[in-house]
Order: sequence, then C-alpha cells, then structure tokens
Amino acid sequence: MLRAHGLACDRGDRRLFSAVDLCVSPGEWLQVEGANGAGKTSLLRMLAGLSPAADGHIEWDGRPMGEARDDYHARLLYLGHAAAIKEDLSALENLQTAAAIAGRPLDEATALAALRRIGLKGREDLPARVLSQGQKRRVALARLLCSQARLWILDEPFVALDVAAVTQLCGILDEHLARGGMLIFTSHQAVQLAGSGATLKLSASTHPRAGAEPREVAA
Repeated sequence: MLRAHGLACDRGDRRLFSAVDLCVSPGEWLQVEGANGAGKTSLLRMLAGLSPAADGHIEWDGRPMGEARDDYHARLLYLGHAAAIKEDLSALENLQTAAAIAGRPLDEATALAALRRIGLKGREDLPARVLSQGQKRRVALARLLCSQARLWILDEPFVALDVAAVTQLCGILDEHLARGGMLIFTSHQAVQLAGSGATLKLSASTHPRAGAEPREVAA
C-alpha cells in the first residue's frame, strides 16, 4: 500500500498545492487531474522519490519512505511524460538498455515479444529517430509488459497514442490491476479502467508559499 498525507509542493515563491492526501492499495488505481501548472507531474515525481515534498510524508506498506526506500524502488516502475528514448538506439536496444539501467536485465526474446504486442512488429531493429512520436511512446510503454513492479506511476501514458493504442494500453493496465498491482497516472482524457479507482483533482494555487518574500509587480 502507498499512502501519502499532507503533501505540499513549492515552485519558486509559489505553493502549487498543499494538504494532498492519497492512498492506493493492491488492485486500485488513482488518476491525478488538474490544469497545466497545477503540479501533477511534481506530485508524481514526489511519489516516485525523485523530488522532495515541501511538506507532508509518504509511507510504503506502513513504513516511512525513508525506511522503506530500497524496497519501494525495487517494486516501482515510473514512466515520465517524455518518452526518454535514445534516438540512435533501436527499439529493442532502448528497451533492453532501460531494463539494464533499472537493474533488471531483459532477455531478447522477452523484449521482442513485448515490442510486438505493443504494435511494433517489424520495427524492433529500426533506430528510434525514424519512428513516429506514437511509435516512440510505444517503445517506452513496452517496459510495462516486461515489468514485475507492484506500483506503476505513469505521467500522461496515453499521449501521442491513437484510439486503438489507447484501448490496448487500457487492457495492459487492467491486467496489471487484476494481478493485484497498483497504478497512479495522469491523463487529460477520460479512460475506462477495471478495478477500484478514484480521481484526485489538483487546483493551481495563487497563494505565495509560507515565508516567501512579496514581489513587486510592474504596472
């Protein structure tokens, strides 16, 4: 179980959000919504342990994140908004390289099966620079098919995908939830997922953060 209480995020002298509580248990999903600038990506990066929170705390399986960090990262898969694809590597090489960096070596047969299922059959050995944006996104999403992580945190996973690919990705997410996995994601579009889910709405704050010096605004 992932639980967070009282999370706050500052950017410069502005507080993006505060007092954010959430809880995700096995088989559950949470969709984070909000206008641009509300802090959706910042919240996901906090939950993934990539950025510190200005306030609040996060727990994994009932333990503070500081104590559970190694176990948490071993059970987490985070995909950011950018595809993070190396242009000179092939789709296959990108997938295997990402797995190696994460400390989870991936054999070629498993990687090829994932790429073909995600819709890249015949393009596995092409350099990423010749792929469309949607195809590059599919390369990144193929990591989901190779992952044993309990918690997936995905920032705009549906971006640049056509209708058929969105439907396919929803099926992959449903399979993950059916296995008892957990999912936190952002999306600007409505999607239908199985299992138990909830929506967290972030609203951009117009208030300065505590302790910030007031700024003069030119007339």
